[in-house]
Amino acid sequence: MLGRVSERLRGIIEVVPFECSCDSESPEIPMTSFFPYDALAWPEVAGLPRDVPLVLPLGSSFDSEQLAAQLGHPSRIGILPSIPFGWRGSGLAVPEALLAAYVRNLLDSLRDDGFTSVYALTPQGIDLGLGESQLRNTQHALLSNLYSLISDSERGKVILIPIGHTEQHGFHLALSVDTVIIEAIAKGTAGRVPAQAYALPVMPYGVSTHRASFAATLNAGGRAFEDFWLGVVDVLAARGFDRFYFMSGHGGNMSFLVNIVKYAGERHRRIFCATAFLHTAGRIGAAALEKYRASPIGGMGHAGELETSYMLHLRPDLCHMERVVDETDFVSTPDYYMDWIEGGSLIANPPWDDDTRTGAYGTGSLATAEKGRLWLEAAIEEKAAHVAEIHEQHRRREERREAGWGLWGKGR
Repeated sequence: MLGRVSERLRGIIEVVPFECSCDSESPEIPMTSFFPYDALAWPEVAGLPRDVPLVLPLGSSFDSEQLAAQLGHPSRIGILPSIPFGWRGSGLAVPEALLAAYVRNLLDSLRDDGFTSVYALTPQGIDLGLGESQLRNTQHALLSNLYSLISDSERGKVILIPIGHTEQHGFHLALSVDTVIIEAIAKGTAGRVPAQAYALPVMPYGVSTHRASFAATLNAGGRAFEDFWLGVVDVLAARGFDRFYFMSGHGGNMSFLVNIVKYAGERHRRIFCATAFLHTAGRIGAAALEKYRASPIGGMGHAGELETSYMLHLRPDLCHMERVVDETDFVSTPDYYMDWIEGGSLIANPPWDDDTRTGAYGTGSLATAEKGRLWLEAAIEEKAAHVAEIHEQHRRREERREAGWGLWGKGR
């Protein structure tokens, strides 16, 4: 893959090397510089030396100097987005084997891209079975198991579970697009209806089954993804939470989220667990897309007009509009084509480099921050409406159950 990446990059985009600084008073121990992996675009990741250390933290608190010392004071270290919960003491723990599989698959994604020094940074007392790929965060001791990420007082609300991803978005956008957007929508929804919804911290990793074409995209793995999130529902349902809304910023998560809500509903018969196709895609969102979009069908597939507009509004510092390459030459047929709201009855997963040279599907050049603001408002309105609907579904179903409707009247 790396050979193909290098050929694709030649003459298209300059990959600027990172600079590192050294401590002039202690030349034997150079100062280590840190960079956020998810702030890069995929060509920048493709241009990194394959031996640069990349670290995936559990939790966001760590001593950078201590980390540099553990790795022998390299000139630079890449820090991946932190996993917000899942381990003992994080406030929302799943069985350790489920978290270990999730993390292992993410590290393997980096190895598949040729990186040779990849690590998980974990609190002391956590053993994910990663061997030398697991570093200990001595600053981050395990919190008491009495600590909870979500208070029991939030029972009766819809628990919003936002999941983004760390994935290539063409030449002009950072890897964090899906996470930035769905986090803003989830926080906005919880802020719009605080008495009805509570948002968990965003998870920045999902599933990608199309990694071979372009560098930098990670993959938690479909089975590990499903098992982990079912574990989250199990933990919260056991505590009395009974309404859940999985919100995804990444299309690759969707088929697996459908499986999760189906298994969760069968496993916990008194909950209402739902998901929806991405965001800005339902009744309210679709109307807003049609009202403000400038591109024809095909202009919003991936890193196109929609996602670029969102990022210009939310994180303009992560947008490089001088690098935008519009690509709309998707191999389209009546029942298989690419846009934000996909159409047709066919579902497939051909190689991405059949349809895009840069990793983008769409017309990012037509994006504006104002459209991003308008679409964010529409997405929040849509998700708030979904929250109300989830409450109604749960209430009406509980009324039937309590009344002994159908088989519920036979002791089920």
